[in-house]
Amino acid sequence: MFVAPDPGRLRLRTSSRAVVGVALAVLTAELAGLSLTASITGGLAALLGLFTVLDPTVRAQRITTALLPAAGFPVLALATTLHGVPLARDGAFLAVVFAGVYARRFGPRGHALGIFGFMMFFVTQFLHAVPAQLPELFAAVGLALLASAAVRFVLWPIERRTPPAAAPPGLPGKGIARPTTRQAFQATLACSFALGIGQALSEDRWYWAVGTAWWIFVNTASRGETLVRGFRRVVGTVAGIAAGLLIAVPLHGAPAPTAALVAVCVFGIFYTAAPSYSWMMFFVTVMAGLLYGLLGVLHPGLLLLRFQETAIGAVGAALAVVLVLPVTTHATNHAWIQRALRCVHAATGEAAARLADTAGADPAPHAAELELLLARVRMALAPLVHPLSPFRARKARARQVIALLDECAREVRGLAAVAADPAASHDARLAAACWRVEAAVEALTAGERELERPTQVRPAATEPAALVHLHGLERALAELAAPLRSDPRSPLVRA
Repeated sequence: MFVAPDPGRLRLRTSSRAVVGVALAVLTAELAGLSLTASITGGLAALLGLFTVLDPTVRAQRITTALLPAAGFPVLALATTLHGVPLARDGAFLAVVFAGVYARRFGPRGHALGIFGFMMFFVTQFLHAVPAQLPELFAAVGLALLASAAVRFVLWPIERRTPPAAAPPGLPGKGIARPTTRQAFQATLACSFALGIGQALSEDRWYWAVGTAWWIFVNTASRGETLVRGFRRVVGTVAGIAAGLLIAVPLHGAPAPTAALVAVCVFGIFYTAAPSYSWMMFFVTVMAGLLYGLLGVLHPGLLLLRFQETAIGAVGAALAVVLVLPVTTHATNHAWIQRALRCVHAATGEAAARLADTAGADPAPHAAELELLLARVRMALAPLVHPLSPFRARKARARQVIALLDECAREVRGLAAVAADPAASHDARLAAACWRVEAAVEALTAGERELERPTQVRPAATEPAALVHLHGLERALAELAAPLRSDPRSPLVRA
């Protein structure tokens, strides 16, 4: 978690900005004279706005942030109105679950609005909000989103100076085969199981089981990914509960130290989200314990119940993903690997064009896209490289694929940097090397069994830097043929 790459210290800066944005949102609610329940709702709304709005442009981020109330306010009103009608409340919650997951087909904006709507229903259960509190809840959410937007877009506009790379779109499909449609049914059935068993365990805190089932499906695409995410969520929750017993319970809701520790948790949630889901869940669990302390209801038994409800939600997600319209891990990781390879092809072609002085050619966007695609590949392969995976041959194969794709990404980054240098050499050998790289990618993505292995030549001292990176790409792509084209169940034989 602490040594994970953080180019440009982007995670560090966005995490620090999140602390400022959430703190300003809570301070604004307090200065407006709103209740503690409303202040907590506002703080969570600010956190969600900063965490979930991930559009590729600043303009799109502003629009999505402005649309969050349109998704959140009706759900907030529905949840509080149905607070005393359990059957109707449960049915409405499941409808929100389905709609929230289904909305992911509309890209980053649908993803953000779906999560925000779900969490507004969840928050009303967490705080036991009633209809009389609705006006101040609306005010708190509105003020919080204004405060966090001011921090994000005016006071600390990180994305304006460092434009985010566009997130890779989801895998294609039609009708029931579309991943978002499958997940909508899977998540709804998982949350139905979690809701029923969770309420049998606790009439007051059942929502943790539903929340667990919901979040396990966020940013996953296959059966294996979902199972691994559920395992990591349980691990992070257990560690967070242990920390809560040592930290949150002794505080007894003391305002100043609790606020300071909540700020640490907000930073931790943002900083660890990308490299470690378990650590993110650790900070979420500790923060939940601290908020329970502020509300005056925290005790060791409540933390134990939190673990039990989390386990129920994880079991519900596991059952749904295995039994309902399952998507195999192999199909998902193959699709993402193919997309990463095609991105290597595009980056190489743009670099060659840039080195040949073609106007408008730029490999940098493709290099940035490749980083995001590799993150998605790692997620897809996570079930195979997990320590508990019993498939040794597949584990070795997956690890080699990740290592070789990482090598490709390093060479593409180097190639992009060289191509951006106006003084880069325009050696005649570059075109031939680029052609060989593109041909190697086409062979891998077309399913050819054999690739010509490049001659292992030590780079000459005077060899252009671009050519060195292209040779490295050739070698990595040739070595990828073995793990990608042989039987995944057979032992991995290295040439």
